[in-house]
Amino acid sequence: MTQVNARVLVIDDEPQIHRFLGPALDAAGFYHLRADNGTNGLREIAQWNPDVVILDLGLPDMDGKDVLAKARAFYEGPIIILSARDKEGEKIEAFERGANDYVEKPFGIGELLARIRVALRQRAGTQPIATKVSFGDVSVDLELRYVTRGGEQVRLPPKEYALLSRLIGGHGKVLTHKELLVAVWGPAHMDDTQYLRVAVGQLRQKLEADPGAPTHIMTEPGIGYRLILD
Repeated sequence: MTQVNARVLVIDDEPQIHRFLGPALDAAGFYHLRADNGTNGLREIAQWNPDVVILDLGLPDMDGKDVLAKARAFYEGPIIILSARDKEGEKIEAFERGANDYVEKPFGIGELLARIRVALRQRAGTQPIATKVSFGDVSVDLELRYVTRGGEQVRLPPKEYALLSRLIGGHGKVLTHKELLVAVWGPAHMDDTQYLRVAVGQLRQKLEADPGAPTHIMTEPGIGYRLILD
């Protein structure tokens, strides 16, 4: 359900984007804020503390990734990148600098609104992690390090449990391959993506209803993984 009057700041220098997005956001129950460059965008973030920021990367006064990095010095809310840049490296760098999501132009307004709602739900859930979380028929007691599926205990090796815990701590955010490898295997293995693929595959076999079509341990192609909690 939409958070009524949630403030959505759109930082984009294309007037047609604001003409298109403004009415759509208003109709969906959001309060639309606008900035046309990075400098004004940072000022608006500081002044309004919006619930969600939509950020273009191709701004006239500074690169959007620099705006992202500067915003992360004082803003903890969700930032969704909206950009025509579709190169994998651009996406990875945006996520590593703190983006929560990445939507390519051209985009469908329905998809963008859905991603805004997901971001709002994630922000509402960014209080310290509960000791017990669940997804599907899986329950995880983080204090006891105890995992069950359908009421039956699932025994996970230390690396698989560490990976699951890190994904839970992401609150639904995409975590890059490098982030996960460093967190679970250490800096010496930041490029050993095969370790990560195998561990994710094992988790899906043990925790997903259909490992071949997962609904909770999700892949962001070329970038990383996210865990969708109930």
